[in-house]
Amino acid sequence: MSHPFLDRADLRTRVRQALGDFLHRRRTRLAEIELEALAPVADAVEALVLQGGKRLRPAFAYWGYRGAGGPDEDAVVAAVAALELVQASALIHDDVMDGSETRRGEPAVHRRFATLHEEAGWRGDPAGFGTAAAILLGDLCLVWSDEMLHASGVAPEALGRARPVFDEMRTEVTIGQYLDVQTQATGDTSTARASLVARFKSAKYTIERPLLLGAALAGASQTLAKAYEGYGLPLGEAFQLRDDVLGVFGDPAVTGKPAGDDLREGKRTYLIAAALENGAPAAVFDELLGNPELDAGGVARLREVIVDSGALRRTEDRIGHLTGEALAALDGAQVTEEAREVLTGLAQAATQRTV
Repeated sequence: MSHPFLDRADLRTRVRQALGDFLHRRRTRLAEIELEALAPVADAVEALVLQGGKRLRPAFAYWGYRGAGGPDEDAVVAAVAALELVQASALIHDDVMDGSETRRGEPAVHRRFATLHEEAGWRGDPAGFGTAAAILLGDLCLVWSDEMLHASGVAPEALGRARPVFDEMRTEVTIGQYLDVQTQATGDTSTARASLVARFKSAKYTIERPLLLGAALAGASQTLAKAYEGYGLPLGEAFQLRDDVLGVFGDPAVTGKPAGDDLREGKRTYLIAAALENGAPAAVFDELLGNPELDAGGVARLREVIVDSGALRRTEDRIGHLTGEALAALDGAQVTEEAREVLTGLAQAATQRTV
């Protein structure tokens, strides 16, 4: 997906180049340890990190930095690119927890390594090997995110300001993932709980914390940081709500995931909670939601119930409300005009996307 305002700054290309350079150095190190065994590890990380992704988190971090008056520097681009390795870690682990078969139209990492095991004729359970490999690769990406940030070339004093934000972000997204798993286990279907999960699993980590990371790198004022919070948190929740809608109604050819995957995984999203609060028959969700064998007919039935209950419209209205709240906070922020224009465009990209 291409966005003119990102292409203009050539940021996506620069982020990819920074990631490619870093991962090339890591591949060299892995080859020094054991070339044959570890080449598939390097291949898998590069395939996930370099071949896809919207680069929204580096974009928000970079423009949070530029909005605070920070000058364009390759070192800053490398620093914010580290966010893509945090994202890779989260995606790899998320796919294991959800039992997802695909990611961005390709086999999920755990499936990739299960296939490697099968084709090599190794001993033991291919699925178990794939799961173990994915857990370790997710951990490796998280370790590498730290290394990439520190090796970015950003001045030590700027890194010192950014470090607490980076650490807090990684804590929050991990806790958010746990809350998501725990919510599915308890069956909590309240919109309040769904919003809490969305806030920590995605909202803060996708937009608010990257903005604050950029602000910290630039040495921004507390006033600007507060404005970024007012913009980033509601926009991040709107981003997650769009993700929830796509997880149920998205086109697999565009999203790269099977139709209705979130329904098979039994995710208690705001969309599902709103349907139940609006009076949708709970028996339908009890029967179908979370069934890993849910077929196209079952997906269609759940979609119908969600639409008929008014939950889809309610979710779309909330996305619009949260986006408006975010843009209002940005209107009052003391940011550079170029950054204001780009952050306004990013808000539209985050909430009106199809992937």
